[in-house]
Amino acid sequence: MKVITMGAHILDVLVRPVDAIPDGQQTALVEDIRVAAAGTAAGTALTLAKLGATVRTAGAIGTDATGDLLLTLLGRAGIDTTLVVRKPDLPTSMSVLPIRRNGERPSLHLLGANPGYTLDDVDWDAVAGADHLHLGGPELIGADTAARILAHAKGNGATTSIDLIAPGELGSLDAIAAALPHCDYLLPNAEQVIGFTGAADLAEGCRILVDAGVGMIAATDGADGALLIDAHGSRRIPAHDVAVVDTTGCGDAFSAGFLYGIGVGRPPLAAARLGSAVAALVAQGLGSDHGDFTLDSADAFAARTPTRPAD
Repeated sequence: MKVITMGAHILDVLVRPVDAIPDGQQTALVEDIRVAAAGTAAGTALTLAKLGATVRTAGAIGTDATGDLLLTLLGRAGIDTTLVVRKPDLPTSMSVLPIRRNGERPSLHLLGANPGYTLDDVDWDAVAGADHLHLGGPELIGADTAARILAHAKGNGATTSIDLIAPGELGSLDAIAAALPHCDYLLPNAEQVIGFTGAADLAEGCRILVDAGVGMIAATDGADGALLIDAHGSRRIPAHDVAVVDTTGCGDAFSAGFLYGIGVGRPPLAAARLGSAVAALVAQGLGSDHGDFTLDSADAFAARTPTRPAD
């Protein structure tokens, strides 16, 4: 499976555990600080590569030392970064994540170069040669730009997917509507679905997005698992019952597992179960790159690990 993950590239600085920010210039000792590649393109690429996909990632970063480190981390994971463009006048996107003891992750975020990716930066031949194009954060580059890229991929025989990066409260359907008819699989979280559509609940929001042209939605819903929905019906996929260390990158891991499952011929429900399993594996450590797993070990984990009871 040859995949291009396109969109947000972020360097995360993760600190754990953080119970409170120290007053004034005081210091608090923590157990762990680490850096990891992240974002709806780079984070998804990490898990796709572990599962066995051939992954190229595309997007915009700065020419700064942060960008150098981000490319190094992705390269170590076996990801081809030659489609990433560097913008000398923009910084590489970063987040500082003070991780709470329960795994929650408030964020201090630098938007950086991600919105600077333009149609002139796209390697159109590479997109045409992919089996699948995953576009993470179309709202950052503009829905019309995203639509052009996705249409080119589909016109050359690729399947396509979208994940969102903006918080739901900042989103609107107008920000993504032009791209949706070119999207086979939409992979948001529940808060984004509700925020971008203005719906009263997750199921209603998913139906709005299907009506807007999306082929299928696999929406993550935290500890409640995920909702798989298309024009023919819906199914709930439970989350695995694990001790959560950090939820950073779990949505990207779910996307990667789902897409890889689809890519190797699994039906959507089985693909979503793979997504749930790899998200649970990532949640047990710090950062989007946590976990030394393969497709076989992820399947074995899913078979032996209980899921949370449905509501």
